[in-house]
Amino acid sequence: MALARKDPTVWGAVTVEPGQEIDVEVPISESYSGRQVSFPVHIKRGLLPGPAIFLTAAVHGDELNGTAAIRSLIVDPEMRLLRGTLIMVPVINVLGFETHSRYLPDRRDLNRCFPGLANGSQASRLARVVFEEIVGRCEYGIDLHTAAIRRTNHPNIRGDFRHPGVRELGEAFGCEVLVNEPGPEGSFRRSATEAGCPTIILEAGEIWKMEPAVVDCARRGIKNVLRRFEMLAGPCASPPIYHWVEKTQWVRANQAGFLDFHLGPGSTVRKGQPIATVTSLLGRNPVAITAPTDGIVLGITTLPVTAPGEPVCHVAHLPAQAIALDAAVVRLTDVA
Repeated sequence: MALARKDPTVWGAVTVEPGQEIDVEVPISESYSGRQVSFPVHIKRGLLPGPAIFLTAAVHGDELNGTAAIRSLIVDPEMRLLRGTLIMVPVINVLGFETHSRYLPDRRDLNRCFPGLANGSQASRLARVVFEEIVGRCEYGIDLHTAAIRRTNHPNIRGDFRHPGVRELGEAFGCEVLVNEPGPEGSFRRSATEAGCPTIILEAGEIWKMEPAVVDCARRGIKNVLRRFEMLAGPCASPPIYHWVEKTQWVRANQAGFLDFHLGPGSTVRKGQPIATVTSLLGRNPVAITAPTDGIVLGITTLPVTAPGEPVCHVAHLPAQAIALDAAVVRLTDVA
């Protein structure tokens, strides 16, 4: 879809001057009492011309690790932009955020409603505002997510890596696992990329939490991207190895019981290796859940119990040689 471009430094009657940073409120809707609902935006502008990049979080209102990362970057004294413009939105789905919910009050998933319609549903109208006011001002985007309810994710970057701009963002971020996944129809990253704004997402951690390790990962990756575009001073931090993933798979339980995991998110696995053991309420009848392929664990359930058909572990497919190389890198790193 065509998207009218807006100046990233002009917000209504306010212009962000070189070297300046400001806070603005972007109206999105009204409450039942007729009061205006908006989301807060922080804009930083460098001293020199350069690209405009957006940072967004909480498209799902209960995914708060990204919110914590963006908030910390807003007040970080080292975030002095050399060039370009950075648009930072800690919470997109403020209506879901207010009720600790993934969804909007109309029960729609905002991340399936992009690019939105100005006269559509509540979710579609919010999506349209985000597209016009945030995406429409930027050349690149980074959207921060966590796993869904009762799951946790190992940090991984997702995007349509067939697109050169998306691939550049993914490599620059510096996350070791990159999943080539354009995203479902109506998702933020897919719609933004199709509209000419290459966008990646970080998937990491759990809902309703601000996990220090996840926040640090997001901060480090964002700063890496800014340094790649010469918007921030300092060297980029790259992982010792990248895993480019083309296929992922959910491993599901075949019987009910208590789960005892033998590995966690980020672990590499061989085909047939036990991932978890299921036992009865009395601790009897142990049955192993095994890896269907060589790969790396992207995420696991955080529930201690399961039932037939429930997802237990999310595995990214990797060739055997990649697993061996990963193990060798770890050994060398441990020795160092």
